[in-house]
Amino acid sequence: MITLLVTYYTNLFWQLVEFDLTSAIKNIIGMSSVLFEISNGIAFITLNRPDKFNSFNREMALLLQAKLDECASLHEVRCVYITGAGKAFCAGQDISELTGENKLEIKQILSEHYNPIVKRIRNLAKPVVAAVNGVAAGAGANIALCCDIVVAAESASFIQAFSKIGLIPDSGGTHTLPRLIGWQKASALMMTGDKITAADAERIGMIYKVVSNDIFAEESKKLATTLSKMPTKALAYTKHALNNAFTNSWEEQLMLEDVYQQKAASTEDYDEGITAFLEKRSANFKGK
Repeated sequence: MITLLVTYYTNLFWQLVEFDLTSAIKNIIGMSSVLFEISNGIAFITLNRPDKFNSFNREMALLLQAKLDECASLHEVRCVYITGAGKAFCAGQDISELTGENKLEIKQILSEHYNPIVKRIRNLAKPVVAAVNGVAAGAGANIALCCDIVVAAESASFIQAFSKIGLIPDSGGTHTLPRLIGWQKASALMMTGDKITAADAERIGMIYKVVSNDIFAEESKKLATTLSKMPTKALAYTKHALNNAFTNSWEEQLMLEDVYQQKAASTEDYDEGITAFLEKRSANFKGK
């Protein structure tokens, strides 16, 4: 019995090593379904199935979760930047995984793919920028909208495509979208599945900003750079407070602000911010 257990766990260990090595090699040569790079405090995550408009299959969903976990664990990462390869941000679910003998069940896709992704994004104690470079449809749209700041290229669009195939919005969309744009507009977009342009998305408050295509990459990365140099813990406390803003009462939110403000005031970055202000210079925040 002991020999069998040793053999089992040894095989499992080498399978994990092989998986990690394979993923690393794929990432280096651009074959991975999720590309990952850390540069100057920013973790750049690129959904990389351009021939499928970056639609999610199981591999890409699990890899994205793993990369978000890596971002959470690394102090050097102070901002996360998510975008798509090619012409699309993310077209949602790869429908081919919903058909055939080996099809995935909807329950499995939600519980093992999308729900863990959006929970990781909302709970990550660092700002997450969605750089929507093209179409964001279905789960792809709602994953983008759950990020802290959404910047879109002028050619991008957002589609709550679920009703087109007889489903309801998931990935937190029924929670996020009405809070961004109101009940009526959210209800209409979700029921009709109408496409909304990036310009209209900005106009109704769905996203932060739309940027012309020719400077989109530069401007969206500039935003990430700015965030990566800010007091990371204070941004995290702001994010956690916002996560509770729509469920807390006024009094409860004031109490929560009290708690997080005290936490922020005990950080090294707060001390640096005060010192820099008094010395009339720019603060050099370290994320501590």
